[in-house]
Amino acid sequence: MKKIELLAPAGDLERLKVTLLYGADAVYIGGPKLGLRANATNFTMEEIKEACQFAHAHHKKVYVTVNIVFHDEDRNELQTYLQNLVDCGIDAVIVSDIYVISYMHEHFPEVEIHLSTQASTTNVLAAKFYKSLGVCRVVLARELARADIEDITLNSGVDTEVFIHGAMCTCYSGRCALSNYVTNRDANRGGCAQVCRFAFVDGDHKFTMATKDLNMATYIKELIAMGVTSLKVEGRMRSLYYLATVISCYRQLIDAIYENRLDTNLQSYIMQTLSKVANREVSSQYFDHEADETDQYYTGRQEISNQDYLGLVVGYDKGLQSLEIVERNYFKLGDQVEIFTPTGEIYNYIITKIYNTDNQEINVARHPEEHLKLPFDKPLPTYSMIRLLRRGD
Repeated sequence: MKKIELLAPAGDLERLKVTLLYGADAVYIGGPKLGLRANATNFTMEEIKEACQFAHAHHKKVYVTVNIVFHDEDRNELQTYLQNLVDCGIDAVIVSDIYVISYMHEHFPEVEIHLSTQASTTNVLAAKFYKSLGVCRVVLARELARADIEDITLNSGVDTEVFIHGAMCTCYSGRCALSNYVTNRDANRGGCAQVCRFAFVDGDHKFTMATKDLNMATYIKELIAMGVTSLKVEGRMRSLYYLATVISCYRQLIDAIYENRLDTNLQSYIMQTLSKVANREVSSQYFDHEADETDQYYTGRQEISNQDYLGLVVGYDKGLQSLEIVERNYFKLGDQVEIFTPTGEIYNYIITKIYNTDNQEINVARHPEEHLKLPFDKPLPTYSMIRLLRRGD
């Protein structure tokens, strides 16, 4: 049985490398044009080529979004743009426009065509129709229940991709006009202003319509059993720490399921770790019940910035036998931390000494981006990360 794919977002080249190193099988990215994250950093053509080379060297894949709602003004640059993407070595395009599907199918049959969630595919007949046009994978609408996902997966004859983690759209994905109406930024052409997260006023009362984030970690085994092809994490604009944490958690979960070693302790550890990295409440949304007020923020919300991410490992000082790190958040002597690595090792560690760049001992790390050193008996891979477990006395 072919192992299910873990698909990660990447907003830039560094995030791409981190997500692949931490266990993603493939990444989806935005190019310089025609994608739905116009406000993200996105990739230049040179970076897309480098991304493909890096991914393929690690036996992994790169998918590029070309999924805006197209107007006539876009067509003149489209064909050249698609040719340039193919020349970079991409493995698939994620599209929503029928003309783009037909053009890719006719001119670049070696490149997979994935139907974007922007198309809001919610039934078997729609999936079969897109397959007849040349689509090999459908990214299902995020509003589907368990039975809907299983029905399409089993009866459409096309591969399915399901969102498992991250932000949700308040409206049907790809069918929102709020941003355009309120801010004149078209969500369907890459300019979403996330108006659904604004606070509105009704007389003396404030209200919101924001949707809680998605977390499907307890249902991965079911999705695997259904025959879903790919599990997708949302978040091309998320931090390195968020992506490394989320991807490593789902990597552990998927591997444990296939190796028949998932137990309550590992499941609990993964759920606790995922809960710490999020700054919004989470829900399984439509999967196991009809979404209701418990899946939304109707009367306001608090989004607390996560301060658990303490540092990024960037090297090793052999003379001092210390990890070289770049500080991200405050820590001090006595703090109990966890160091996790791209290769899956996890180390529990108590901070007993901190050295600055002059190799002088200090008691407290107060300055984000400062280069520091922590005693450790061996080098660890670059992009290993340090997170807080509990504060020392």
